[in-house]
Amino acid sequence: MTDASVFRSGKTHRDENFPVTSWLIHARHRALILAFYEFVRCADDIADHASLSAQQKVELLDRMEADLLGAGDGSPEAATLRRALAERGMPPRHAQDLLKAFRFDATKLRYRDWDDLMGYCAYSAMPVGRFVLDVHGESRATWPASDAICAALQIINHLQDCAADYRNLDRVYIPLDALAACGIGVEALGAAKASPELRRCLARLAERTGALLQQGDALPNLVEDWRLALEISVIQTLAQRLTRILTKRDPLSERVHLGKLGVAGVSLLAVLKGVARRAALQRPTSAAQR
Repeated sequence: MTDASVFRSGKTHRDENFPVTSWLIHARHRALILAFYEFVRCADDIADHASLSAQQKVELLDRMEADLLGAGDGSPEAATLRRALAERGMPPRHAQDLLKAFRFDATKLRYRDWDDLMGYCAYSAMPVGRFVLDVHGESRATWPASDAICAALQIINHLQDCAADYRNLDRVYIPLDALAACGIGVEALGAAKASPELRRCLARLAERTGALLQQGDALPNLVEDWRLALEISVIQTLAQRLTRILTKRDPLSERVHLGKLGVAGVSLLAVLKGVARRAALQRPTSAAQR
């Protein structure tokens, strides 16, 4: 069977909406996180490939998992991640969870309601945050806040790409009951411009996504690694900005992504805010020690 790498889209970690492993992350963690990203990116590209059948996608994903678990080296991304995890003594659990999500992408084209979508996010998004936290040796007590943020990031991507997902893959992450509540069906996503009803539907979902971000707001204060805390602050701030954009703009006909300058500006502001918040957390401890 053809090597899974053949189906790569060419997208890299520099093309993602949110930082994958910026300069804020300590150098000792970057290689492992990038190996994880490359594995996930390859699997994601397979799941999104327009010319592969659902069966072919699942077979390729199964092969990647087998290579991840040591059955072979046919997938370079899987073999690299397997070795990187072994060096740290870490299990492949989070990567395997993500593969479940990509199998959903290959076979499941509609989501019933918000809970159904959250069930998908439990495999497609939450394992990413958990993996990064585990790489840094953080407590599992941080997972609930991380899960909320990661689910929000996933839904932001769904809202931004809702038209392309429908037109190119006939895949709809917008919950069917949310569309029905606004009196429309999935075909509304195929228009050149969103109808008022679709705009209302998407804005409501963006607001609900903002509530998820609020649930995860404490995460930078919960993690021990200050560099990771700043990275999370940047991601949160970017997500908040994008969520506000999605409540006001039409993803079918308007730009709902931040440009490089916008990302840089938001990131700098987030780092400064994160440093201030981290410093405020340290003051009571210092005072108590005196």
